[in-house]
Formats: sequence, structure tokens, C-alpha cells
Amino acid sequence: MNSSDFNRFDELTRRSFISNAAKMYLGVNLFPMLGSSIAGAAGTAPAATAKAKSVIYLFMSGGMSHLDTFDPKKKKEVMGKTEVIPTKATDIMVGKWLPKTAEVMDKVCVVNSMSSRQGAHEQGTYIMHTSYDMRGTVKHPSIGAWVMKLGGRLNPEIPGYVAIDSSAEYSGGGFFGAKFSAAPIGSPTEGLQDSKRPAAVSQTDFDARLALADRLNKQFHGKYQNADVKSYEELYQEAIKLMNSKDLKAFNINDEPASTRAIYGEGRFAQGCMLARRLVEHGVRFVEVQLGGWDTHYDNFKSVEARCKELDGAYAGLLKDLEKRGMLKDTLVVVATEFGRTPEIKSEHNDGRDHHPAAFSCLLAGGGVKGGFKYGETDPSGARVKDKPVTPQDFNATIAYALGVPHDLTVMSPSGRPFKFADKGVPVADLFA
Repeated sequence: MNSSDFNRFDELTRRSFISNAAKMYLGVNLFPMLGSSIAGAAGTAPAATAKAKSVIYLFMSGGMSHLDTFDPKKKKEVMGKTEVIPTKATDIMVGKWLPKTAEVMDKVCVVNSMSSRQGAHEQGTYIMHTSYDMRGTVKHPSIGAWVMKLGGRLNPEIPGYVAIDSSAEYSGGGFFGAKFSAAPIGSPTEGLQDSKRPAAVSQTDFDARLALADRLNKQFHGKYQNADVKSYEELYQEAIKLMNSKDLKAFNINDEPASTRAIYGEGRFAQGCMLARRLVEHGVRFVEVQLGGWDTHYDNFKSVEARCKELDGAYAGLLKDLEKRGMLKDTLVVVATEFGRTPEIKSEHNDGRDHHPAAFSCLLAGGGVKGGFKYGETDPSGARVKDKPVTPQDFNATIAYALGVPHDLTVMSPSGRPFKFADKGVPVADLFA
């Protein structure tokens, strides 16, 4: 293979090559588990006014109904079977299937004036995760990748960006490259897979394989010197550091006592939230956990009830656990979704609700955000934003603001095009105490 051949590798091919090489020589599957340990040429240190050090980003995939959860209305024809309950926060009501969340709403800021142009799942999820519309000519970095690029790691020994039960399509490094992609976690109970030396490989044999890989690397690097080859070398250095790190235990939720597990409740999403807390506790900068199933075209009320049962205990438990450990003040907990659902209830679809990007709700808690605070307002039916509209770009700029990451810093893509963390978004500073 000559250098021009190597340069023609597409991203997937390069990533597969590196992963397979690691598997062959080290006996482990190490890709992709690495973010950047440095901010890069465009990076700046977090601002002194930043309140948050880390983000736990809970994404409600499918389009969470704002009306049945965090923006309930008085009209019976809008609410259907959903009843409303008071919360610990004055003037904030929620749907009846969120009783535990109601108890922690004094810690939460509800943004009820989200509005997007994207009403399809893929496009709506993409813009929430990247701040940009989907384009066939460019793959934009996710906001987690931006945080790593501009803010760097807190703990240099473990990944700075982790995605639990999330799609790699929306947690990638985009044009920043694979090293800024999230380390993927499938089952929270299984943790970070293939990150330990195989039991069948002795330390002596492992060291010998490393020495062989080192010799081969030096020959290869001497002949082909470019960014992709350098990434290959960095993979080995970072992977060995991770395998020997005492903080690798952060990925093992089996260490959690029964008393802590009881705070979160049962279920995969609850376990993901508990793992997210462990990771942030060990210095992971950005953790995403996904809860799917919110696409309620059919039987909206039964489906929302089921989704809320998973969200309710886990979300409330996460906030309580973070506060108990003194971590909530510097951890920004985000609940986001791609769009809301229609005020119209489709009787022909067994009381379903369709996609509705014109108005929806997202939540922020911790990280300097005002608790028990409601921002923005929709009209009496929840169909349109009535006051203080917030775009996905504004919302992402607000996340950057909480972290002290420059949302408006221009970074050039490899093709020479300018991009920013939140495109033209403006932080909603009123959300912060």
C-alpha cells in the first residue's frame, strides 16, 4: 500500500483497519474508545464563570410528547387521558406518569419553548446532536465531540466521551475524526467491552506482542507520515494507558451497593443513568444515555405511560444521587428529544399523536441552572411557541455556555469550511442562577 492508497481510505475503512490491527496484535478490541486528551489548535480552557464540568445527556428518542409530560394544558381535548399533577416547584405541573420526577422539579429548569424545522426522526435527531442540518457532503461532529475538541478531557486515562445505548450515527466525531467519537456502551451491565488483557494471554506474551507491534509501527510510520498514521499510533498508546488505568472500574456498575440501585430503580435505562453517574464521577466529560420508544403515532397514552415509567425513577434517582454526592452543582443533566407530538389526538390511530417540531420541551438541571424554573411558553393547545422561542442551536449553545466552552468559536473543517459548536445559536443566559 502506498501513501496515496492510504489517503484514499474512507473513514470507515481506516477505523476498521485500526480496530482489526489492535485485535490481531493485542488480542483485544479497543476501537473506538478514545476521545482527545488535548483541546487541539482551536481549543481554549473553560471560562472561569463555567459552572458545569461534565454533561449527562439523556436523549428521548422518537419524539417525546411535551403535552403528556412537561407542558400539560387545561384543554381536555388536548390532554385526552393524561391527567396532571403538581410538583415540588411552584407553577410547574407534569403528566401523572411522572410522580417521582415531580418530587425533584425544584432542581429542574423546563424549557417549554423549543422549536425546530425538522419533523423527521433522522433529521430531527441529527440537528439536536450537531446543531446543523444533514448534508450529503459533510458529517458534522456531535456536541460531545465539540466538547472534547474545545474543552479536552478531565481524566486523561479513560475516554472523555461515552455513549450508552446510543446510535454511533449521532455520537461521532464527524470531520474532527474518529478519535473524537464516543466510546460506545451497549448493555450498561457489561460496561466497556474488550478493554482488558485476555486471560489466555500472559503478561509476558502481551508485552512481546506490544514490542512486535512497536517495531512494525516504526517501519510503517517511517514510510507513511500523515495524520491517519499518527492516529493509529495514538490508538495503541491510549489503549494501553486505559487497560492499565485504575479508573477502568468506573465502567463496572456491579460494584454499586443495593441501596444505590434502589434509588434508580430497575431497567436498562436506569442502569445507564447509574453508569453515567459513575463515569462523570471518574472524570468523563460527556455521557449520553438514550431511551427510545417515544414515537407514539399509535396508542399514545399507553405508550407514554410505559416510557415515563422508565424515565421517571431513573431521572429522579440520578438527580438525587448527584445531589447527595455533591456532584449536581457541577454536572449538567440534560433531557432532550428531537421534537414533540401534536395536540390533535388521532382516534383512527387508537389515540395516537403525530410528529410536531413546532413546539416541544427539553430539561436542564444542575451545572448552575436555576431549579424550579420554567422558561418559555406555548399557546393554550401546545401547538406553537408563544414566548421566548429556543432553537436546537440555542439549546446547544446553552450547554456550551454552562461548560465554559466557546460556542461561537469558528473551527475550519478539512475542506476549509467554517463551523461552530452551535452554528448561529445563542445561549439562553436567563436559565442560570
